[in-house]
Amino acid sequence: MLRLRLLTWDVKDTLLRLRQPLGHSYAAEARAHGVRVQPEALSRSFREAYGAHGRRFPNYGQGQGLSSRQWWVDVVKQTFRLSGVQDESVLTAMAEKLYRDYCSARNWEPLPGASETLSQCRRRGFRMGVVSNFDNRLESILCQCELRHHFDFVLTSEAAGCAKPDARIFEQALRLGGVLPRQAAHVGDDYSRDYRAARAVGMHSFLLRAAGQGEEPEVPPEHVLPTLSHLLPLIEKE
Repeated sequence: MLRLRLLTWDVKDTLLRLRQPLGHSYAAEARAHGVRVQPEALSRSFREAYGAHGRRFPNYGQGQGLSSRQWWVDVVKQTFRLSGVQDESVLTAMAEKLYRDYCSARNWEPLPGASETLSQCRRRGFRMGVVSNFDNRLESILCQCELRHHFDFVLTSEAAGCAKPDARIFEQALRLGGVLPRQAAHVGDDYSRDYRAARAVGMHSFLLRAAGQGEEPEVPPEHVLPTLSHLLPLIEKE
């Protein structure tokens, strides 16, 4: 059995997921403003806008004069522009509304087994923390989705000033948890940002990978979680 004292967790697609595809939420908001845009077009435009803005202003524009709120408003506006919406007043209204909506349980829900697994880990005596490439809305989202009480700390990339896979965010988490790397394990769904990055600083890590997802050759089967409920048996088995 691994001698762990701290478990850290990714959030998006590890503990929480969107209730519906982003394009559908954006299309519904557009309809409320009298604008018709196809959800699929909005999904494509979002990926383009998010990627371009993230490259120009990494980690929500930290150190570049942007707030995370302004960063997101700009991404949402550009998403709609790329989909053919040009009215600036409508763009602003939709972006502000969507920014607020994505701060609530209206758009987020726990993955199956998330709450039960976190409760079991707590009962086993683990300290628990979040390490997520998220902005400062995450505390509120976790509270509304009734998961915040499981954690001793929530460390976002915005608060940390660096984003996974940067080693510094994991090092901050280890200091917050008061443990050595070998006494901690990270759980996430991304091979590079979660699994490999945590191991690079000396932590243990587990990769959440649902059936049908691509396999990473460097991940031993005993480090792969088909579901969150597999975590404790794997920890106790090692």
